[in-house]
Amino acid sequence: MEKILYRLDAFEGPLDLLLTLIQRNKVSIYDIPIAEITEQYLEAIEGIEEMNLDNTSEFLVMAAQLLYIKSKLLLPKQETDEDEEDPREELARRLAEYQQFKEASKELRKNEFATRHMVFRETERIDFPAPEYNISHTTDELLEAFNSILSRRIRRAKPEKRAFSRIVGREKVSVDDMVEKICKVLKRGKRVRFETLFREEDSKPEMIATFLAVLEMIRMGKLRADYDEGKKDFILTTGKN
Repeated sequence: MEKILYRLDAFEGPLDLLLTLIQRNKVSIYDIPIAEITEQYLEAIEGIEEMNLDNTSEFLVMAAQLLYIKSKLLLPKQETDEDEEDPREELARRLAEYQQFKEASKELRKNEFATRHMVFRETERIDFPAPEYNISHTTDELLEAFNSILSRRIRRAKPEKRAFSRIVGREKVSVDDMVEKICKVLKRGKRVRFETLFREEDSKPEMIATFLAVLEMIRMGKLRADYDEGKKDFILTTGKN
């Protein structure tokens, strides 16, 4: 029989060497030809005492276990030993467990090599500068936008009790109150669409007071109005003063 030559430092331990011998002989780990495998194992570790291996004792302990299993199998079975466990079963369980871990480590190593040359960068926030708006608008353009909003609301509005308010008196709405309302809206966001200042339930006097409040705040430099072509509406932002 051809003598087996192995470099023991290429194996992770005695189970690794033993599993290699079993695979080389194409036998099952659950039906190990113990005499043949033991002989090959002893040939593989021949001269191990002279080798500079950290796990030398582990290889020798496995050799002793294989010789013990071989001797147990050579002994004639007694009638009382019929239910005795096959001495190879414990070794087979250890080999099966080791084989599972070895296969799992191969899969993990594949993933390691797959991402070794990949570089990931942290997500970063990109702030796009707001485009400067240099177009000046007249009060008439803002008034036209207000009239457009007002006419749409009137068409959609349902009859209210307020429609009969002339009988008992005119509704009084303060422009100062509307200025305060606009300031509260701007506190929630630095930019607001002109149309959103007018609620569906607002009466006509409230809408007019809101419009006058916008004009007054623009005059005082508290508001700035820029026209948004996409939204077809004015965008109001807080002024510099």
